[in-house]
This record gives sequence, structure tokens and C-alpha cells, in this order.
Amino acid sequence: MRTGEPLPAVAEVLAALATGQWHWSTATGLVTVDAEAARLLGLPAEPATLRESEVRARLHPVDWNEITGVIQLAVAESTLGEVRVRIMDERGEVVRITRSRFKPGFDAEKRSYEVIGTLQEVTEPTPGTPAGRRAVTGDWRRSREAFLLDAGRALAEARSTEEVLRVAAGLSMPGFSPDGLAVFGVEGDRLTIIGHHGQQPGDEGPFSHMSLQTDYPAAEVVRTGRAVYLSSAEQYRSRYPLTWPLAAHFGRRSWAFLPLTVAGRTMGAWMAAFTYPVAFTPDERSVLTTVARMLAQALSRAGAAETQRELTDGLQRSMLPTLAPQEIPGMSVAARYVPTGGGLQVGGDWYDMIPLPGGDRFALVIGDVQGHDVRAAGLMGQLRIALRAYASEGHRPDAVLSRASRFLHGMADGDPDSLDLRFATCLYVEVDPATATLEIARAGHPDPAIRLSDGTVLTRPTAGGLPLGIDPDADYPTTRVVMEPGETMLLCTDGLIETGGHDMESGWKRIRSILEDHRGGPEELADALLQAVHGPSSHHTTGPLADRREDDIAVVLLCREGEGCGCGEAVAVRPAVRRTMLTVAQDEPERVAVARQHLRELLHDWPSDDQVDSAVLLLSETLTNVLVHTDADALLLAEVRGEAGGRRMRVEVTDTSDDLPHKRRPGELASSGRGLMLIELLADTWGVDPQGEGKSIWFELTEAARTGT
Repeated sequence: MRTGEPLPAVAEVLAALATGQWHWSTATGLVTVDAEAARLLGLPAEPATLRESEVRARLHPVDWNEITGVIQLAVAESTLGEVRVRIMDERGEVVRITRSRFKPGFDAEKRSYEVIGTLQEVTEPTPGTPAGRRAVTGDWRRSREAFLLDAGRALAEARSTEEVLRVAAGLSMPGFSPDGLAVFGVEGDRLTIIGHHGQQPGDEGPFSHMSLQTDYPAAEVVRTGRAVYLSSAEQYRSRYPLTWPLAAHFGRRSWAFLPLTVAGRTMGAWMAAFTYPVAFTPDERSVLTTVARMLAQALSRAGAAETQRELTDGLQRSMLPTLAPQEIPGMSVAARYVPTGGGLQVGGDWYDMIPLPGGDRFALVIGDVQGHDVRAAGLMGQLRIALRAYASEGHRPDAVLSRASRFLHGMADGDPDSLDLRFATCLYVEVDPATATLEIARAGHPDPAIRLSDGTVLTRPTAGGLPLGIDPDADYPTTRVVMEPGETMLLCTDGLIETGGHDMESGWKRIRSILEDHRGGPEELADALLQAVHGPSSHHTTGPLADRREDDIAVVLLCREGEGCGCGEAVAVRPAVRRTMLTVAQDEPERVAVARQHLRELLHDWPSDDQVDSAVLLLSETLTNVLVHTDADALLLAEVRGEAGGRRMRVEVTDTSDDLPHKRRPGELASSGRGLMLIELLADTWGVDPQGEGKSIWFELTEAARTGT
């Protein structure tokens, strides 16, 4: 071509360079190609308009997916796209390798892409050469996909901003990994540093509270919503001369600043810095962009979750009392509350400590409203206030629960067809510190437990009624218990017992072992109980990937100070006496089984199993004798005295009947009459003591070796 002659048409130049043109509109689903592009696709060398499916059939499936991904990336960054494309024949074999460069556009109204590009045949690089190492291969694609899947899983499991940053710092990208990371947030018109990795503490100072109008890459990314890639220090220096000195001393050679965008809003920027040159090819940009999107989503979720946790935890704790340090003569109180690990982290569990009229007594309350939602938390707050009001009026424990049940039931009277009726379990304990006497009323709640001064743990069966809110006319009988010096009483909701996949039986065994082995005071014991039932909450810590807080947990511990309780000075020697007391009424024959279990718990470390079985059998006989042959209730008193190896157990059953038992001679087929014969045969000593009103039958056994008689 001579100087001065007009330039040839673009199509002629591209044809001379064996480069074809193509145009793709996703709105119509048609691809227009010129003759050269058609030839490269393995079609007749003539212009044609093809359907997407026809073109897709000529390309390798992986490459087609690559094209669609790079188009989205190029639109987001307003750059050119470039991909390597393998052309296939009808037998599925690769006939040539081509390279396509294109400029995409996006029509927001039609939600469609318009893409114009070129197609040119290239030579497959030789493996092992620099070009071969930079080529996009199937192995690299598989590594990238595996990395993105792993990164997505880890970021999805991160539940706090700190965990998200820890995951981001540990990402090892295929083929290239950043040496330094920083996550920038936005507060007003200024940048903030949410977290960073690869820099020394304090290095973030110059970048904190930087104006968004500053000539700094992260500020530009937040302003424009477009990524900034800097492949060399010279490029950084020429493009951002004012802030280059801030980044120069880190010794990095390439930088990528990407927007953190959620729901169309740029919430910050992510910086990935490298100590070696990175060209930021379309594939590398695609990886970085995908990670930035996942990171933005994870940070958004974590921020929302932290805000929600802070709100709900504040709501829940605002409804619970703070047990301020106060002097209770001879007693100590400790309490804990932990919300459930899922959902809104609010629920219906609560505890309270209520000063009673007169100033010398107080009440302990623990309860659980059905459910783990906002409604349960609201009902809990209302019920707690009602209980406090009734108790402050001076009512007895049974009257307090009766009024509370009527109050909760009345809240549903306005909507009798409501499907969201709730009930609540509750345990109310009136405490007289001067005498250590407890008046207990129970509404469907688990019984309290007592740790004796020598470490033995007993469940304390108490009389009870229906849960609150079911029957407005329900009665709640009371049970009187006297705490001995050194004893600790445990009140808890079922979340402490059943958390971790346990039922009431297996969960109680776990709690009981902690109570028996613990040697500290009530505050340390409360912490030990919670620690025993909680598991790791994320995959960043060792253990199962589950949060074991399946239910709310409320715990209250009441300790009567004395030798063996762990309060104050450490106790080296535990006292050598333990006792328990239980009432069995005429209309409660099922409590005979409770008494047998109670005695077994009292003798949990007795060396002779035969003696324990004998004691349980004799107890059953004496209690049954009272229920069958008298009209009175029975009172059981069992105690163990002495040091290990020479202890003596004494079991005494008292009733108000004056009819003394006498030995009978039943026939072989008789169904009764052998009680005193068994006592005389199995007990070491026994007797019947008349009292002013009634009598008591007692027997004693002396400790024997496990293999002895």
C-alpha cells in the first residue's frame, strides 16, 4: 500500500490476518459470524447467522462455560475479555485451538449482553515452557474449581467477622497466593480497616479513616465499584503518586483491589498484595472476583448475625436479673443463663431472686416457657414480673404458683382459637437463711438436686402440679427441706440435662458426675456445669462441627456454707455424715420406688452390693407396711455415719399410727406377713420405738467388704 492511499476496510485487514469476527446477542439468542470465523468453527467459509446451540456444539463444553464467566467479569470491570477456545468436530475431537478477544456490553433494561469479538487460530503451547505454564489447562480449571468450592464452604461456615477474616487469610489460591490481605469498610465518607493479614500490628494506621476522595486504590474502588489491578510498582507509582509512599515500604510488587458488593451496594474493598509480579490474566481476575463476592457475602452475613446476636442477647439479658453481690447470712447464690445456639438466640428460660417482705427471707425462681422464639421471651418477661409481684405481696409458694398459672392461662382467654397457646414449667423456692429451711413448690419442672457435704448427690423429690397456664385452678403442694451445713442445691432447666443428644436419664448421669467431682465454690461449679455441656461452635476449632446449645440453659446454685461446700477456705477433709429425708403419702404409693432410688443414691459408694440390695428391700417392706396396715403417711429418714471402712447406715420409717407391728407366721402360700422376718434376717440391728404420737421402725447395717457378708 502506497503512502496517501486510503486504508483498506477492517474486514479485509482481519481476513488477511486470518482473523474472524463474530457478534452475539443474548436477547435474540443468535450469533453472527463472518466467513473466516465460520471457517475456524469448522463450517463453510461464508457469512452466517447461527443459533447459540449450533455454536455451542462446535466448542468444548468447558470453554463455553469459560466464555460466559469471562463476559460477566469483563462487564463488571469494563475491560476486554480474552479466552482460549477449543474447536471440536462431530466426533468430539479437538481440531484446532483458537483465541478470542471481545468487548461485551450489558443492556440493563433487556437484561441481555451484546458481545463483539474476534477469533484467531493459535498454536498449542508446549508443556513445560513459559507459555505452557501460563496456558489455561483443564488441570488448572479443576484446581480452581476445587479451591472455590473449599473457599465457599469455609466462608459459609464462618459465623463472625473474625472467623471470616481468618478464613480469608488462610486461602491458598491455585497458581498464585497473596502475601498480604486487607479488608476495608466504609463509615460515612471514610475508609476503615476491618482486618488485615501479612502486615505488622500498627501498619494499618495511615490507611484508617482515610477519606473516600483520597487518591488511593481502595478509595477509588469504593467510589466507582470497579476493581483495580496493579501488576507492577511502576504502574502503582504512576497511577497513584500521592499514596504510593504509603505502600512502597511493604515490598510488594503486584496488587489487586476488588469491590465488596452485596445487593448492588459496595460495602468496602478487599486488597490482595503479592511479593512477585502477577499479570492478572482473565482467569486470575475471575478467581479474585469470585472470592471477593463470596467474601462480601460472608462479611455481610457475619455482620448481620453479630448485630442480631447483640440485639437478642441484650433483650434476653435485660429480662433477667443481675444477682448483685449481697450478704446472705450463711448462704451463697450463683446463677448462669445461656441462650440457645440457633435461631434468634432468645427463649423462655429464666431465673430470679426475689426479696420477700420482712427482709430476712428471699425466694429463688427458675422456669422455662415453651418455645425458643420472641414470643417465648416476651411471655417469660411478663411471667417473671407477675411472679415477682405475687411474691412481694407475701403469698406462700403454692399461692404464688397458683396465681401465676391463672395469669398465664388468662393471657389466652381473649383468643380461645389461637394455635400458639403456651405453658411454662417453674420451680419456686422460699428460703429462710436463719434456719436453712426451704419451702418448695413445683409446676412441672425437674426436681432439684442436693450435693451433700461429703460429695454425694441426691435428687430431691418434691410434690408438684401441672405446668403453669394449663389449668387456672391447679393446686401446687409444697415440700419442706432443711439444708445441712456444707450442702449445695442445684436448680436447672432441662436444657442443662438434655443438651448434647442426651435424655433425662443419661444427661443427669453426666451432670451428677460433675457435681460429685467438683471441689470449688458455687461460682466455679456453675462454670463447670456449662462447660461440660457445650461443644465447639465452628470448624475453626477442634471437635465436631456443631454447636451443642440445642436449648436454653438456666442454672441456679444455692449453697449453705459449711465444711465441705467449697465456699471460702478450701476444705481438706469432708465430714463423715450424710442423710436424706422423704415423705410417702397414702395416696402416693408410687413414691415407694422414689424412696428406693433415693436410698441407692445415698449408698452410691457402699462397697457391698448385697448390703445395698438388702437395705433397699427392707426399706420397701417398712414403707409398704405403713401404707397397707395404717391410714397414716410415712416419713423416711436415712443416714450414713462414720469413716469409710467402718460406716453404719440407719434407715428409719416413722408414721403417726399407734399400732405396733408384730411378727407373724404366714403359710407357704401367704402373700404377706414376712416383713419383720426379713428385717430380723438381713439387718444387723433393728427395732420399733413408740413415740408420743405414732411409732418408728428402724434398722441398721454395718459396712462390710465388697466380697464379705
